[in-house]
Amino acid sequence: MSDMTFDKMISQMTPEIYASLKQAVALRKWPDGRRLTPEQTELCLEAVMRFEVENNVPLDQRVGYLERRTCGADAAGTNVTPEMAGLARNAAE
Repeated sequence: MSDMTFDKMISQMTPEIYASLKQAVALRKWPDGRRLTPEQTELCLEAVMRFEVENNVPLDQRVGYLERRTCGADAAGTNVTPEMAGLARNAAE
């Protein structure tokens, strides 16, 4: 029996394996086209997330990242007047 643990597997994961698992989770398919089972998807997602944390992957490159923006904001989330956001219109119009 192998003495490989989940933690050991994560510590030995290469960037190439990480990228492959991340793609498999996104597509719900292995590279050969077979569909991931729900259990496989869950384990792969956990492995991807653990790899990202342990390897300090920038937040905006992590799986599930959503950019926080205000309604109508530019990419930096600034430079939006109430009029541009549609908040200063007269309700009677």
